Amino acid sequence: MDALGLEWSDGTTRFRTSGAMTRQGLVTTVSSPAGTAAVVGWVGSARDRPAGAHGLLDAFGRNGADPPLPVGDYAAVLVCRDRILLIRDEQARIPLFFRASGGRVNAVSTSARSLGNATELDPRYFCRYLTGNMAQPHTDLTPFTGVHRVLGGEVVELSLIGQLRRRTPRPVRRATAPPAPTADGPHLGEAAQELRLALENAVGRRMGTTTACHVSGGTDSTSVALLAARLLAESRAGPGNLVLLAGRFSRGELAAEQPYLDIAMEEIRRHAAAARPVIVDADDVADFDDFEHHAGDVDEPHAHAFRAPFWGRLHSEAAEVGCDTLLTGCGADPIADANPFHLHRLARTGQLRQMTQQARAWAAGSERGLRDVVHAYVVRPAFPLVAERFTALVRSGTVLGGLGTFNRPRWLRSGFARAHGYREAGIAESRFVFGRRPEQSLYDAANYVAAPDPLSWHRARVDGFFLSNPFLDPEVVATMSRLPVAATFRPGLPKAVLREAMADLLPAPISGRAVKIPFDDLYARGLRTHGDELVALCRSAQHPLIAEMFDVEMLCRAVREAQLGMGDAHSWDRLNSSLALVAWLERLGRGSGPLGAAVPVSAGS
Repeated sequence: MDALGLEWSDGTTRFRTSGAMTRQGLVTTVSSPAGTAAVVGWVGSARDRPAGAHGLLDAFGRNGADPPLPVGDYAAVLVCRDRILLIRDEQARIPLFFRASGGRVNAVSTSARSLGNATELDPRYFCRYLTGNMAQPHTDLTPFTGVHRVLGGEVVELSLIGQLRRRTPRPVRRATAPPAPTADGPHLGEAAQELRLALENAVGRRMGTTTACHVSGGTDSTSVALLAARLLAESRAGPGNLVLLAGRFSRGELAAEQPYLDIAMEEIRRHAAAARPVIVDADDVADFDDFEHHAGDVDEPHAHAFRAPFWGRLHSEAAEVGCDTLLTGCGADPIADANPFHLHRLARTGQLRQMTQQARAWAAGSERGLRDVVHAYVVRPAFPLVAERFTALVRSGTVLGGLGTFNRPRWLRSGFARAHGYREAGIAESRFVFGRRPEQSLYDAANYVAAPDPLSWHRARVDGFFLSNPFLDPEVVATMSRLPVAATFRPGLPKAVLREAMADLLPAPISGRAVKIPFDDLYARGLRTHGDELVALCRSAQHPLIAEMFDVEMLCRAVREAQLGMGDAHSWDRLNSSLALVAWLERLGRGSGPLGAAVPVSAGS
């Protein structure tokens, strides 16, 4: 989606902005003696977007300024007196791209598709994309040759005529503070107080005039909604309205979530009586509904496009009641729980006896075997590709059998994979996911898989809001990353520190539940309903890259196996990604709507 663009014409720099998104407050343009800034999203606080844009411009507009990046969900272009800066926040929810040739940038946009040429695609990108659903937004590659991504937390500096001067990655704040020593670290109560404060701040920053909170009846979303209700009741977030957004299922496995949802709604409204429940009947929604539209019209291939019908239904209802921001509980599973890769740190530092003791506690608390725990959190992070290759050999009887995160899917042609660096892409992706210190890489990786943000971004022009995730706020992540496992792990009680932090607000039935029903039923129903359509989509695909890249009949066999319930979460992710890529390539020729007319700008205008 093309919300913001920058062009050079006859020596003049020109901004292009979406008129609809500017009117909605999603794009903010400000000027000062330091220059002009166009910001998509919000900086500092979602309530006062002009002030945040001015603060960003003032901080970076000074000669030689190199300040830390403020928090927020934003992509920004700053035209200063002596340079141009392209900036994205650390969470990287809002995209930003530039097209470069010969060391000179000739266009900037929030849409890679608007900058690229549909006939000049980069096959390396597709190999990287197919290694797993984290492999797009944290890499420079885009589907289009010559189009580059501004990375999360990065500042790209250009001259006033577009010459690329430097790209400065920002040090990630959450990785700067190592975990406190176990003996001297905080206990559960102190850790909970730290998390509560950080989470309250994160929720408060994201609240708008009319804030929607997605409520599912789980610990995570209920915690966010309760904090929002408390902040409004105490006027700490200023005046505003609260909408409680939920999907209701009266049949299937997900119907068992309804009692928890009712309890959550009642408790939230006890703190904010004026909160408006918006309950969306989702019985007729299935994964893969209108899949060609959801997967084909987005700016890049979207691995989670199969789940777009459910989220899209909720987003439409939030838009109907005029919400200007939507908060979720996404990200709490990896962020607010004890870090299992602490076991890897013990192993690599030679503390094998302590590692074994703690691994036994993890195994007992999660009802898993000791061998499974050691394999998942010690062996696999050390040798990810080898571990997956061994598993594939043991479980190779079906197309989906043994298919992990980095293994080459059997339907991806080996010749294409060799020619365009699939193995190198798998190695690079495994290094990102696990890194030299998996206990820190966990937080980096979680940022890119925890929420269905591409859907929120694609729909923002119509909906009038962005989805935002308080648990992925840099302050929250930094808080959890420095806490020792001794202060966060309680066998058999996931996210113990979060439950303790919310003990005064969470109702007991929700605080005490350790397992939440997943959306497997929605996925299975979608495959039963749309399996034939997906197979037909693959077989009728005309884009030449699809036949070059995929063994289409093998891909169709994988769809049939998934319909029968074969495979696991890893293999289904790989299948979903490939199907989304097929739909995306087929619809590539259709462009987005035009932006408003280009407006010339200059520093200090």
